[in-house]
Amino acid sequence: MGSAVAAYNRRMDWRTWYDKLAKPTWTPSPPTIGLIWSFLYPIIFVTYGFVFYKAVRGHVSWHVALPFVINLAANLTFTTFLFRLRNLPLALADILIVLGTIIWTILAVWPHYRLIALGQLPYLAWVSIATVLQASITASNRPTPPAA
Repeated sequence: MGSAVAAYNRRMDWRTWYDKLAKPTWTPSPPTIGLIWSFLYPIIFVTYGFVFYKAVRGHVSWHVALPFVINLAANLTFTTFLFRLRNLPLALADILIVLGTIIWTILAVWPHYRLIALGQLPYLAWVSIATVLQASITASNRPTPPAA
């Protein structure tokens, strides 16, 4: 029976699957989440690009750029873990990495470029909310163990 449910879930489109998940009442709608990211992505692009440029030019150590690289990779894989693989625990682990690396980026770049560090604050605020949301969704949608 479990494999039949898994097969059905794989065929279901991501939006239908996501809409069926138990979520807190304060969950933003997908268009609202899209709007938030449309504000954040340009900030991320400019600030991360600046740090990568400075690292390539040797103006900062690659140790400063490392948390930006890890964050970018984790951010890009979140959607795959959540919507393609539909793996809530893996998505939660990933967003915890995203959150942790945002904090790390701020600490790493602060001594060199404080404006870049401050530019991460809107990203940190949103990912903090999104992390609590993902934890809540993950906890509310734990699979039930098979009956004995």
